[in-house]
Amino acid sequence: MRSGTNLAENGLRHLLNEWDPIGVADDVHDEYDCMLTPPLQRLRGVSDQAEIGEFLRHELEDHFGLTPLPSEPEAMAARLMSWWTATGKADDTGCV
Repeated sequence: MRSGTNLAENGLRHLLNEWDPIGVADDVHDEYDCMLTPPLQRLRGVSDQAEIGEFLRHELEDHFGLTPLPSEPEAMAARLMSWWTATGKADDTGCV
C-alpha cells in the first residue's frame, strides 16, 4: 500500500460525504466508498477535471440512478482537484 493512501481515501471519503448527492451520509458513512478508488487513480494519473467530472456524472446516473444538476459533478470535480493540490498529493508527497 502506498504511503498516504489511507489518508487520501479518508480525505476523499470526507469530501464525498459532504457532497452527499443521495442524502444518506449522516446515516451511512461508507455509502460512497465505491467512488474512492477511481477518482484517486484519476487524481494520481493524468486525468483532468473534466474527466473526473464525467466519472462522477456517470456514477450518479448509472450507479445511483440520479439525474444530476447540470454543474453538480463538475463542481465536485473542481473541489476534488483543489483538495488534491492543497494537500500536496499532486506532488506525490504523501503528505496531508
